[in-house]
Amino acid sequence: MIRPTCERTLVRKVRDLKNNYYSMTFGPYSRAGECRPGSFLHVRMPGSEIYFRRAMSVAGIDTRKGEIEIIFKIFGRGTTILSKYTRGDTVDILGPLGVPFSAPKKNERVLIVAGGVGFPPLLYLAADLIRKGLDARRIEFFYGGRSSTDLVERARIKKLGVNFHPFTDDGSYGGDGMVTAPVERFVHEHQGEKLRIYACGPEPMLKAADQIGLRSDIPGQLSLEAPMPCGIGVCLGCVVPLTVGGYARVCCDGPVFNIGEVKL
Repeated sequence: MIRPTCERTLVRKVRDLKNNYYSMTFGPYSRAGECRPGSFLHVRMPGSEIYFRRAMSVAGIDTRKGEIEIIFKIFGRGTTILSKYTRGDTVDILGPLGVPFSAPKKNERVLIVAGGVGFPPLLYLAADLIRKGLDARRIEFFYGGRSSTDLVERARIKKLGVNFHPFTDDGSYGGDGMVTAPVERFVHEHQGEKLRIYACGPEPMLKAADQIGLRSDIPGQLSLEAPMPCGIGVCLGCVVPLTVGGYARVCCDGPVFNIGEVKL
């Protein structure tokens, strides 16, 4: 079991990805090598009026430099303040936190289903699987958003060599419509093949991915988003109901859950 620690580190690089999306790299961070795809960090901004930390998924790591990247979208005061941080500013990180994704089994084709700001942990997952030897052509990367401006880092995803399937609600980039419809078509067209689904994004998208997995008996995992004031399971601010009864805490029992495990 990984024991999270608090550590102050420096902002190394900030990139404006447009449409209120930002990439931020921290380092050196002593726990960078322990962050797995699906892990998240609790970030506090020392000196600001923001009391609670913000939960941020890990989008990538550089173990050689001890650097870690997050990608986030501005949703409120905390992320607005964080977006204004520049190189040399200090942040306080609690982490690494959460249960990461499990690796696919041999010969499984990986279906990644990303929606909006849910794509960063899946970007890291795809890069990590390829680094560990999975043929990039065995990864189908479905990425959906409301419009073309919601699909950030497209060139970076393509550069991985995966099969890229972008979809937008308004048809301004890639296919037209919800991203889970082409996922279901792909599953139907590849019956008999070993598939595994990984998804992160809005709850309706996760619910659809969950149903696809259950209907077609495809294993997989979903990464949930929830308000996580403490990040370590103390405040119970992020509980979700389980299909077998009872509840789980997204911050420490998740955020990654198996398909069919959580009532969505």
